[in-house]
Amino acid sequence: MQFLKSFYIHNVFFRYIAILSASFILSYWIPVLYPVTWLLSLLLIALFLFDAYLLYTAKTGIKASRILPKKLSNSDLNPISIKFESHYTFLTQVSIIDELPAQFQKRDFDHKISLSKGEKKEFKYTVRPVDRGEYVFGNLIVFASSPLKIIKRKFVFQKDQMVPVYPSIIQMQQYDFLAINNRLTEIGLKKIRRIGHTQEFEQIKEYVQGDDFRTVNWKATAKQNQLMVNQYQDERSQPIYSIIDTGRVMKMPFNGLKLLDYAINSALAFSNVALKRNDKTGMIAFSKKIESFVPAIQKITHLNTILEKLYNINTQFTDADYGMLYAHVKRNVNQRSLLLLYTNFEHISALKRQLPFLSAIAKKHVLVVIFFENTELDTLISKDAQDIQTIYHKTIAEKFTLEKRLMQKELQKYGIQTILTKPENLTMNTINKYLEIKARGLI
Repeated sequence: MQFLKSFYIHNVFFRYIAILSASFILSYWIPVLYPVTWLLSLLLIALFLFDAYLLYTAKTGIKASRILPKKLSNSDLNPISIKFESHYTFLTQVSIIDELPAQFQKRDFDHKISLSKGEKKEFKYTVRPVDRGEYVFGNLIVFASSPLKIIKRKFVFQKDQMVPVYPSIIQMQQYDFLAINNRLTEIGLKKIRRIGHTQEFEQIKEYVQGDDFRTVNWKATAKQNQLMVNQYQDERSQPIYSIIDTGRVMKMPFNGLKLLDYAINSALAFSNVALKRNDKTGMIAFSKKIESFVPAIQKITHLNTILEKLYNINTQFTDADYGMLYAHVKRNVNQRSLLLLYTNFEHISALKRQLPFLSAIAKKHVLVVIFFENTELDTLISKDAQDIQTIYHKTIAEKFTLEKRLMQKELQKYGIQTILTKPENLTMNTINKYLEIKARGLI
């Protein structure tokens, strides 16, 4: 039974059959072909049996294994590798079929390679998931055939391997590396000059050439009978929260990825950068109710807690309750904090409904409302109008784009910081705003 399951006819065999069939037909008019065709038919049968003998004498003719990372990174190209080893004594033609998870909707995976006697090879490919959750890889199927190409032997390896897809770990690691080395400007982040003394007192020390005269401590100078200056360090352990709206407005897709996933990827990368800069980070996810709440803590290991919470966030098909968010922040966030609110407003009327709650939050905390440009409208606006319908569509698109700018101005009137960004630039613009607020000493 196992033999029959692994036994397949090679496509080339049917070409041989077609040639023999044509020879038999031609032999009706050319009689001399008839005995020759029979001899060729007997030869094909002999080669068929010999090919089966070659492929099935070795118990483990081919060994293969699929190597998956422990976690896949959402919206990024994740490398997958497949390793092969041939135990056959002849040159083997190998066809690889990897049963990818249903989420990728890819059913044409087929890669062909050749393996010499005892040769080891590795084949790599990439996958780009656009949804978080569990992804199950099916069978790794390998078809092996000899140089005769008459039959194929099927090998099956590693059925049902599950790997979870987490928020963009690759993006987080990219910003992490640059933050550690103070090289964030290399990827477009602004280098912002610090304004005034937004620093904490550390100690009093003797004056050395180059110290700022404005930091001279005159009382200590009089006591010590020499110039003494105050030494400062950057303010640390300031609470920062990423607040993610999981309502229906975040269900909108851009380039295959929902706005919610852009926000989640940004919140993870930003939280990591803030922790590396010695600030406390926390997270709130809300819709009709508070879906998740992680208090702000200054520990690198705290990032794993945030990562797990972000992994389990899903969009809801209801409008978010900003009154409930205001009440939750008032009860649970007692210290003045930086609040980064990831949401989206398509109409200024939707913003005005939530404005009383946003302005109330902004009275006690530094609130940054982050919402998105509709990049598809920008594409429509840039097109040349050729007819009345195109002009109409272009005018409506310009109206919606203008409304986004008006919303930004409306929020700024109430002292609320804003970021209006393209989805792909979200993380970079968020970190830029964080650095700007820290430099200006707003928290």
